[in-house]
Amino acid sequence: MGIKMSPLIQGTRILRRFSNSGGVPKGHCAVYVGESQKKRFIVPISYLSQPLFQDLLTQAEEQFGFDHPMGGLTIPCKEDVFVHLTSHLRRS
Repeated sequence: MGIKMSPLIQGTRILRRFSNSGGVPKGHCAVYVGESQKKRFIVPISYLSQPLFQDLLTQAEEQFGFDHPMGGLTIPCKEDVFVHLTSHLRRS
């Protein structure tokens, strides 16, 4: 029987693993988004506490575990969906 971690704790662990990507300002994280062609986005770490972003991190964990094909955090969703979600988070 395993212990289920909260999405925020999972997000923090994932962030620590992938925060050493080059060219990422302090307080941000690089993520790769897209279905076939991946695009790199830089997002504030404050998004980790947002339920919508935590859902994306859960999907990433379910699909990739900690073995991300791009060498950084890969989020399995369409680019336009990600842009819409981050626009919503930026406004709130």
